[in-house]
Amino acid sequence: MLELQNICWTAPDGKEVLKNINLKIKEDKLIAITGPNGSGKTTLARVLMGIEKPTSGRILMNGEDITDLNVTERARKGISFAFQQPVRFKGITVKQMIETAAGKQMNKESLCSILQKVGLCANDYLHRDIDATLSGGEIKRIEIASVLARHTPLTIFDEPEAGIDLWSFQNLIEAFDEMRNDLDGTLVIISHQERILRIADEIIMIADGTVADRGPGPEMVAKMLASEHANSRCCSRKEVF
Repeated sequence: MLELQNICWTAPDGKEVLKNINLKIKEDKLIAITGPNGSGKTTLARVLMGIEKPTSGRILMNGEDITDLNVTERARKGISFAFQQPVRFKGITVKQMIETAAGKQMNKESLCSILQKVGLCANDYLHRDIDATLSGGEIKRIEIASVLARHTPLTIFDEPEAGIDLWSFQNLIEAFDEMRNDLDGTLVIISHQERILRIADEIIMIADGTVADRGPGPEMVAKMLASEHANSRCCSRKEVF
């Protein structure tokens, strides 16, 4: 289980981005974290991975304090992270990256299965370098494939839908749904997408750097849609009158 105790993070310019975040994230669940732009969602994900260190508070993983561990040390503990804007690795092929993530050599059938989940054909991509010849969307899908191949106890996806075309996004939803039904670890997905929120076991709403609400996925989706509908009606009435 992952536990956050009174997590705060202040930006270099002095802005308090995260404010006393207290969360317990249970194992073998698909957790979606959502909220308005600028609410602190991505910062929270970066704090979980160790990219940013909290200004105060503690992070516990299965009872162990990992607050001071860096990215590499957390990766060794079994935490994976898929960036919203992936990095490029000149001189490394797609095959090499996926096998490095998996920690073993893989046959073509296994590689094809993983790439297919993110809408890529193995024949077209396995031996391509991860460099400027690939589009942002292609890089994004390859990174997600490598994270899926690693299959760690805790996997964090920061807005996986960013830069993904509609057809590939549907494949990605199916991959997440498949993982949700056969989880051997915890998935944390930062997202605005309703289709991702609908397959979550639990949704955590972040607003203004705090946990504004949380609850079972279906219950939270219904609540958010009702709130959106009410706001829409209110705006419509204002336009009329």
